[in-house]
Amino acid sequence: MALKEFPENHVGDEPDIPFRGSFEIFKSNICHMVKDKGDMDFIIDVLRGNEIRMYWNRKWYPESFYLLAMADYLCRENDLPVCQDYDDIRKHKLAEPIYPRDVMMAVKLNPALNERKSSRDNAIPEFLKYNIVEGEIRNVY
Repeated sequence: MALKEFPENHVGDEPDIPFRGSFEIFKSNICHMVKDKGDMDFIIDVLRGNEIRMYWNRKWYPESFYLLAMADYLCRENDLPVCQDYDDIRKHKLAEPIYPRDVMMAVKLNPALNERKSSRDNAIPEFLKYNIVEGEIRNVY
C-alpha cells in the first residue's frame, strides 16, 4: 500500500511529539549513527528502542521506512535475519519516491540528465522497496 507522508515540520496532534525536521538531516544523522556505533550496535539500539514503530505510529512514514530499510540492509550485510516485528510495515511504501537532495539539484540544473534513473538503478534495494532512493550510507563525514 502506498502511503502519503506528512509534510516536514508537522508536529502532530500530540503535545509530546517533537518538532519534525528535514528528512535529509534525519538521513544524515542516521548514517552518522551507523558509522559511530557500528552495524551491530546500531541494529540493537534501533530495535530495542522500537524507533521504527514510534515513527510509524506518528505517521512519519519516511523516517520509519528509512530506519527499517537501514536495519534490514545492515542485517543483510552482516548475514543476520531481519526482525519480523515489522512485517506489517514491510507491506507498505511511500506513494512518491524520495530522491537525495543532490540528485534533485542536478535535475534542476540540467533536466536533460537522467539522474533520477541513474540513482534508482544504483539504489540499495532495502531502501528502494519503500520508494526511498538511497545509494550510499557509509560515505559520511
